[in-house]
Amino acid sequence: MTADAVPTLPITRTCPYAPPAEHRRLREETPLAKVRLPNGVTVWAATRHEDIRAILSDPRFSSDRSNPGFPRLRQDPPPPSLIRKPLLISMDLPEHGPARRAVVGEFTVKRMAALTPRIQQIVDEHIDAMLAGPRPVDLVQALSLPVPSLVICEMLGVPYADHEFFQTRSTHLVSHKTPAEVVGRSFAELLGYLNTLVTAKEQNPTDDLLGRQILKHREEGTYDHEAMLGLAFILLIAGHETTANMISLSTLVLLQNPEKLSALRQDPSKTLAAVEELLRYFTIAESGLGRVATEDVEIGGVLIRAGEGVLALANTGNRDPEVFENADELDLERGARNHLAFGFGPHQCLGQNLARLELQIVIDTLFRRIPGLRPAVPVEELSFKDDATVYGIREFPVTW
Repeated sequence: MTADAVPTLPITRTCPYAPPAEHRRLREETPLAKVRLPNGVTVWAATRHEDIRAILSDPRFSSDRSNPGFPRLRQDPPPPSLIRKPLLISMDLPEHGPARRAVVGEFTVKRMAALTPRIQQIVDEHIDAMLAGPRPVDLVQALSLPVPSLVICEMLGVPYADHEFFQTRSTHLVSHKTPAEVVGRSFAELLGYLNTLVTAKEQNPTDDLLGRQILKHREEGTYDHEAMLGLAFILLIAGHETTANMISLSTLVLLQNPEKLSALRQDPSKTLAAVEELLRYFTIAESGLGRVATEDVEIGGVLIRAGEGVLALANTGNRDPEVFENADELDLERGARNHLAFGFGPHQCLGQNLARLELQIVIDTLFRRIPGLRPAVPVEELSFKDDATVYGIREFPVTW
């Protein structure tokens, strides 16, 4: 690839169901290629499944976002913060292991099973409201966004009455096009809100994730206010933004594949496998897996030098024909869990069990209770989040 041909990321999807063609070309021609970021910095892009897994599991690649070589898709520097210590997603060994183990118990399969009745109740209540209200209805506002938002609010002990406040600000933070001053203001306002919340829980620990974490760390003599504030920030944003977009996109593609949807309706035991395939197929956090080499590392026969940044393009890795047969086909019975939608290695998504459960319950319940559901506008008129870290649909009018 010539210097003039070096692509600039991010690259917009031209089809909601496929990675950008340029990403595919990189995987086929130069699986580890130099790409240019909006700030002009050149980094590596990894597009093969094997190479991405190797990078994300190798401790010689750092997640530290304060490292000057870390690949940043925004041109402006990060805003000043109340949190001076690294967030969980920015930690490396040895700090990362203990910090992750302290909270991972909140997301076990057993704890998710205990949450199932409440999640089912939340989904049913929102579908009740859809059925009782006017048509068409925006699925994003009626179901996709409120379900995961309410679930994560209850888990963290965040008042759901404040959901509009934190959703608006988190939307600003994940958009590449948000002006720097708006990003800074939204970041400060959200942290200020969470700082007040965590301080209140320190004074009166409640029986929720944050309250339990405060008590746990106090008992162990490891409590740190900044660290708890950072944990609240990461979980609140990640806990609703990703799952909300997956609910909308999954609903859309199932409605456009009536035969596949019919098979799910007839046999709900297939939904879990379908969820894995939908996660692989869309890979909505398509360019959020950044790393920086801390020493020279050879990956796939290419030498990545210390200090060089790497972006793992998981959306393209999840379409790797060497790993997934007929990789561009939506095969709801594939059931492959070796996809990269939740990342890989020590930083693999903490909330993946929760996301799977929410998607399973929503898909089963929505199409069972509203069998005549259909888009209220042509798909070509839908607006997709081409400018965001997490891909999705802005509004999705549906009727029945």
